[in-house]
Amino acid sequence: MSDPTEEPQDDDIQNPAEGLQSETEDVNADSGFSVAMAAENDRLRREAKECQEKYVRLLAEMENQRKRLRKEAEDRAVNALTDVVEDILHPLDNLESALTHTAHMSDEVKNWAIGFKMILEQFKEALLQHNIIPVSSHGQPFDPHRHEAIEMHETDEHPPGIIVKEYRPGYVMGDRTIRPARVAVSKHPEPKRDSLSEETLERDEELTEDDEK
Repeated sequence: MSDPTEEPQDDDIQNPAEGLQSETEDVNADSGFSVAMAAENDRLRREAKECQEKYVRLLAEMENQRKRLRKEAEDRAVNALTDVVEDILHPLDNLESALTHTAHMSDEVKNWAIGFKMILEQFKEALLQHNIIPVSSHGQPFDPHRHEAIEMHETDEHPPGIIVKEYRPGYVMGDRTIRPARVAVSKHPEPKRDSLSEETLERDEELTEDDEK
């Protein structure tokens, strides 16, 4: 049993300053850890955002590449079809032109013509199935993308720039012109010189020549 009058030894007495220092070190350690964790979280968030942005850009590039390849494939198919159609249109034009001159021929020729007309219509139906249609020309305004003007007709019946005659039909496929139509386009007539004015002009020219002599 200890003596109540006995004084405590130095080892049994805790220094308050040492305890406060220990607690401060613990707080500082916790604070430093929190700062480090916050910095690490910020870094991870930035990396995650960068990865997400790269992923989105990659998806967009892949989609653009897919669309570009599909468009190139469609263009190649259309170009191939256009080449074939252009090759067969000229013989069809000749056939159709020849069939228009069979009205006064023999019955045998007319019978043959009926069969050829059926074949011609089958060709036209095949073109329609591929969305290849004739260009509407006569009476329409001239369109340089769909028409080829080979003549200009002077007329008062139409305003300038109207198609008054079609020499060869044109064909389009959607917005693409397969072959332009060959047409004649209207223009204003040239003003006619008055006969009296012409005589006066000729007389003035003769007088001028005489004066020079």
